Amino acid sequence: MEDNRTNKYKIKRKNLIKHLISSGYLSKPEVIDAMLSVERHKFLPENYISEAYSDRPLPVMKGQTISAPHIVAIMSELLDVKLNSKILEIGAGSGYQAAVLAEIAKTGEIYTIERIKNLAEFAERNLKKCRYENVFVIAGDGTLGYEEKAPYDRIIVTAGAPGIPRALVEQLSDKGKMVIPAGRRFYQNLIMIEKNEGRITKKNCGGCVFVPLIGKNGYPD
Repeated sequence: MEDNRTNKYKIKRKNLIKHLISSGYLSKPEVIDAMLSVERHKFLPENYISEAYSDRPLPVMKGQTISAPHIVAIMSELLDVKLNSKILEIGAGSGYQAAVLAEIAKTGEIYTIERIKNLAEFAERNLKKCRYENVFVIAGDGTLGYEEKAPYDRIIVTAGAPGIPRALVEQLSDKGKMVIPAGRRFYQNLIMIEKNEGRITKKNCGGCVFVPLIGKNGYPD
């Protein structure tokens, strides 16, 4: 029975990836391989597992969601993760995006911060269950970054910010890249930030909608 379920999810995952490729969301081989490898159904509450391979966000807990696969694809491709990259993720959610990044970075390190303690614990359980030993979940205020392990080659923010938190820019390494949704509370633009010899460049990559980034340098709780 377990083998039948595993095979069923594998087929659904392949069909989802085909849809994302044909729709223009996915093109980089390393991101395609990562999203084929990560079992999204293992990062969802039991009552949403049957919908794991639909291309839409799904609730996890406390008003938080797991991003739609096409958004995960877009952000992962923009981030341009390299082998052995050290990555900071703001908003662990259920751990799915961190798992995708871990597949691309291979032996790199992923530090993912989640302000909701129960959700951080859920993400950690999911990642351990799927044997991602290079992903470290921290409960805390992601708008402050995680200075202890800075600088980071890549930073990804999976919640909508009112602006670009200075702490995150400071913790980005030289030649580093950050992808962050920034703008209004209920509608943002996906911004690509690059740092080169201290110079910051920004590129607007299109509109998006994320749950608000809560914290000292985000929205009030």
